[in-house]
Amino acid sequence: MVDSKKDKILNTAIELFRSKGYSAASMQDIAEACGMAKASIYKFFATKEELFTAAFVACHQTLLDQAAALDRGAAQLSLTPKLKLRRKIEFQLQYTVENHLFMIDFRELPITTNEQFIAAWKRKKNALHTWRRELLIETYGRQIEPYIWDIVAIFRGIHIEYLAYVQQKVIALPMSELAAFIVDRLDALIDDFIRTAPKPIINESNTHFNYLNPSDSPARQTTIEQLISLMTVKISELSKPDDVREELRKVTVMLQEECLRQTSNRTLIKVFTAYLDVVPELRPHLRQLNYLLS
Repeated sequence: MVDSKKDKILNTAIELFRSKGYSAASMQDIAEACGMAKASIYKFFATKEELFTAAFVACHQTLLDQAAALDRGAAQLSLTPKLKLRRKIEFQLQYTVENHLFMIDFRELPITTNEQFIAAWKRKKNALHTWRRELLIETYGRQIEPYIWDIVAIFRGIHIEYLAYVQQKVIALPMSELAAFIVDRLDALIDDFIRTAPKPIINESNTHFNYLNPSDSPARQTTIEQLISLMTVKISELSKPDDVREELRKVTVMLQEECLRQTSNRTLIKVFTAYLDVVPELRPHLRQLNYLLS
């Protein structure tokens, strides 16, 4: 009996949050829709934030459960990997449209400052990130693993951008055709990755950094080291005399040492970067370095 009441409150809250939005849907509204006193709701959910968090978690769990059921159905039908991918993307597009309040990167105050909700939000982002990775490897094979996080990032960007147009009601295609369009673009993208074998930009160490999980000092220092290593390679490729390249390399080493000190000397950094800035080929690296240090 207790569970059935809690489930009724949760399901009713999901419908009201979905139709009215977080701010407009009050606990009184939810209580009236449930046919019970507001005090009864507080026995199960102490605050509106707690109830919304539970609705958010339930909505995403339903997404994952239904995606798994779709997998089982595809296995019985012996569908090809590409067709399975198309069906999964179509399903996620449609589910997100119908549950956009819970599926978008929700930033409405005060809920986004609630620690319980932030923790659930992080788990959701990590679960979807992993789901996209597994989905792509299942379809295209282990050959894409060296570039998987770049492919995931591009896939996520395509997915989010087209969903934004769908939500603005300016795309006339049914979700099945939009999914087919996205899969065709993924095919071309992955074919290019395999054919050209570029050096990955995003990898296991930096893929999970985002506005919910901002980078820390060690991560930024690693990025600075990588950038200065690229500068050293660029210096070795310059069409300049050996002694000039050696001088540039030494200044770059001193710049790196200063950048990585616990308390760096900003004046020295400016001197080193000004010296290197006379070389046009190094300027893009120096601009990025200034950004990393800001």
